[in-house]
Amino acid sequence: MLKLHNTLSDNTEEFIPLKDNTVTMYVCGPTVYDYPHLGHARCYITWDVLYRYLKFLGYDVKYCRNITDVDDKILAKAVKEGSSAEEISNRYYKIFAEAMQNLNTLKPDFEPRATKTTGEMIALIKQLISKGFAYEAEGDVYFRVKNFKEYGKLSKQPIDDLEAGARVETSSKKEDALDFALWKKDEINGFNSPWGKGRPGWHIECSAMSKKYLGEQIDIHAGGADLIFPHHENEIAQSECAGGKQFVKYWLHNGFVTINKEKMSKSLNNFVTINKLLEHYQSDTIRFFILTNHYRMPVEFNEEALNSAKAGFKRIQTTLDEVSEFAGADNISSDEKSIEVENFKTAMDNDLNTSVALSVLFDLVSKANSAKNQNDKISAGKYAGTLKLLMQTLGFTCKKVKISEAELNERIRTIINDLDFLSKDINNNDNLINKIIEIRAKARAEKNWDLADKIRTSMDKAGIVFKDGKDKTIWMEKE
Repeated sequence: MLKLHNTLSDNTEEFIPLKDNTVTMYVCGPTVYDYPHLGHARCYITWDVLYRYLKFLGYDVKYCRNITDVDDKILAKAVKEGSSAEEISNRYYKIFAEAMQNLNTLKPDFEPRATKTTGEMIALIKQLISKGFAYEAEGDVYFRVKNFKEYGKLSKQPIDDLEAGARVETSSKKEDALDFALWKKDEINGFNSPWGKGRPGWHIECSAMSKKYLGEQIDIHAGGADLIFPHHENEIAQSECAGGKQFVKYWLHNGFVTINKEKMSKSLNNFVTINKLLEHYQSDTIRFFILTNHYRMPVEFNEEALNSAKAGFKRIQTTLDEVSEFAGADNISSDEKSIEVENFKTAMDNDLNTSVALSVLFDLVSKANSAKNQNDKISAGKYAGTLKLLMQTLGFTCKKVKISEAELNERIRTIINDLDFLSKDINNNDNLINKIIEIRAKARAEKNWDLADKIRTSMDKAGIVFKDGKDKTIWMEKE
């Protein structure tokens, strides 16, 4: 039975959906004004794994992840670049979407934009005003925090101890410093509303979008731990005051990615973008690095950890490739009732303990290799098939291991002195490996075996092996 740690109760609870076999799941999406970084990867890979695992268990999952495309940061970026807010948000949403695809995260069932849901936000704000939980002040609308007696129940902060947080704006218009904005006056970039032209507050966006696409009550609301207060706390307040019922049954939060023990963030300028990381590491390596740690714990980013993840994943994928080839396609089948699958489920049912789940994959690696060594194609095929099933459940691509172009070029440059006899033919702008293969193919065609062998020997030092076929030469990483 799946158990998840609920931030609301601060306990690990048995997961029981609100409605039969259907699960409604909402994850706070990005504010699209810059390149996504490894911290975003940690968040969205984590909840991608939950989404996949719920489907693996047989649930009908409705997954919604919003896009915040109206925000002060977007407007500031537009001014800085002499562009429009729409152009900025469209550009960076495309970059975000490509990064998520490159990380092999599944696309949510719903991905609404804030600018397309302003009507629902206005309706929700009007409802809160009519119930006395919100008030208009010179074109702004604020939520009366102290009218919601349970405020602070998620972050475990008594209301009397709370002060205006970093993302709660202070204003002389407010009745109380803790009151937060539901609607902000903005006559230049705003939308029409009963209170004049303005923009929605950050918190009301998620309440309106989750209600529109998933209903007034949902099973799971997830996001980074930095969203607990004030964002998720404020979502609870406005949603439960408007609807009169519990908003979310299970609140889930992932830990931070840190560098030198500090949270990775744009404000500290200590972030590594997903695009830059993918130049040096495969998406499966990044996912393995993230899943090695429990999702609620912080993850320390460093080269050593990523290289260790690379080696660990390579061992799994290499076994899958080699054993699958040995067993043959007809013998590849997963055994969903095997002890390995049961062990995998036991780990994942324990609050998504992916580090233990990965150890099950390594157990299958050992058994698959053993079956191969014993020339047992039937058992090898079963282990390979089961390994692939569990890898896919964790979101790995199961594509053959291949080093990145950047790493490949770096390796070639380390032995470039050995290739000084080719210096006149090689330009730094070339795709180096293809150029070297081309030069070697020409040497072989001219029966210049000495040159062809020199190239092969030099590349061997870089850990690259050439395999000559009838029509072409391919390269592969040396084991």
